[in-house]
This record gives sequence, C-alpha cells and structure tokens, in this order.
Amino acid sequence: MAEREPLVVAMPKGRIFDEALLLLKQAGLSVGTDLSADSRKLTVEVPEEALSFLMVKPMDVPTYVEHGVADLGVVGKDVLLEEERDVYELLDLGISPCRISVAGSRDWKQVFNPKVATKYPRIADRYFREKGQQVDVIHLNGSVELAPLIGLTDRIVDIVSTGRTLKENGLVELEEITHVTSRLIANRASYRLKSSAVNEIVERLAQVVKGKEGSS
Repeated sequence: MAEREPLVVAMPKGRIFDEALLLLKQAGLSVGTDLSADSRKLTVEVPEEALSFLMVKPMDVPTYVEHGVADLGVVGKDVLLEEERDVYELLDLGISPCRISVAGSRDWKQVFNPKVATKYPRIADRYFREKGQQVDVIHLNGSVELAPLIGLTDRIVDIVSTGRTLKENGLVELEEITHVTSRLIANRASYRLKSSAVNEIVERLAQVVKGKEGSS
C-alpha cells in the first residue's frame, strides 16, 4: 500500500491490544516498533503501510469510529452491545474470548426489588427486561465484584474470562448472557469512500482468522 490517504485505526489499550497487534503482524502488516503496549504514544504513523493508529480506551473505540476520526477500530463485542454505535461490524477477529455473565454469591436468593451492579447498564437492563424481570441496575465504572460483598447490590453483570476474580471474592457465575470476542469495525463513510484499502485489510485479517480456526 502506498501513495494514498492513510487509514486511521483505533486500537484499544488493555487486554485486547497484544492479541490484536499479533493479528496485524500475522496479516503481514509492518507496524513498526512504536505500536506496542509499552509505548505512551497516543498516535503512531506507519507511512510504509499507509496506516495511522490511535491508542484509545476500549469503550471509546466505537465513538472514534462512528464520528469518522478513525476509519477502522478493534473492539470487544461487549463494548459494541453496550455502546450501540452506528458503525459497520466487518469481521469477528476471534481474539480475547470471554463472556458477559450474571454473578452473585452461591447462596443468592431472589429478593424484592433486586439490585444489579454493572459496567454495562444497557446490556444488563436489556437482558433482564427480556426475561421479564424488573431489577434496579446500578452503573459502576470498576470493581463491580465489591458491590454484593458490601450489600450495595444482590448480583452483578460483568465480563468473565477465567472466573478467578469471582472466585477470589466468593462469587459464582449464575447465568451467561452472551459470548464475546473482538471485532473489526468501520466508519460507514470510510467503508464506502476507502473501500479498496478497507477491504484489503479485511481480507488479510480474515485469512489469518480462517487459518487459526482451521488449526484449532
């Protein structure tokens, strides 16, 4: 890729980053050394690949993509379900698998006007409404496992990967809401106006994902 306007890619800091970066490299993209988990740079230019990367918080990736400051983004399905942004979901990258679940104490019992703590209020509210259960959803930004321990809520809705954090806090997984992996998303205008460059990236990543699925 050369002599064209760079594609801007929003990359999530945190747990998804390393797997996403490995996927880009396996797709044959030369991303240089500045794009790393240790770097404090917020923007990284890779002119030889006509790419520019933005390092952002995972919850902000769909916002940057929806508003067009990023053409593409890598984001967990949990964030897409919660944010409900107007973006194209192009490819299931199959990385960072986990699940969104309801958790609580092992001896939890139904109570009147139950409360649920979560970083995902839309997902929680939608899930319990679909089950016909009326609950009071309390939005927290972190350490939701603390809420039932101190009596703030009866249960929590949160990401579960290994279950270790739940176990260490005396909680158990009660119900699985949905399975989650990371996705490649695109701004709707970029998908139309930069289709050649976008599709090339999608095809290269899709080949890597297909290869991993075939070997598993």
